Amino acid sequence: MNNQTLSDSIVINVTEAEYVSPYKIRLWFSDGAEQTVNFEPFLKKSHHPEIKKYLNQNLFKNFSIAHGRLDWNDYDLCFSMQDLYEGTV
Repeated sequence: MNNQTLSDSIVINVTEAEYVSPYKIRLWFSDGAEQTVNFEPFLKKSHHPEIKKYLNQNLFKNFSIAHGRLDWNDYDLCFSMQDLYEGTV
């Protein structure tokens, strides 16, 4: 895990994403940084059914990169770049 934070003056995009284990995705960013993000605590804490449905691993694994952002089902589930970059979803 990196301990970097984003600068307000730099635009960072996700360039690559790889599913690595239940609810964890390794992300590569346009500035060369890399982060593995564990989404499980966020998904388990949520009370919203549209978020909880992503505890289904088949749904969770079905992410893509859209316009430099990590995306599930046309932004049905998405996270701020700051949170992804810092690994703090």
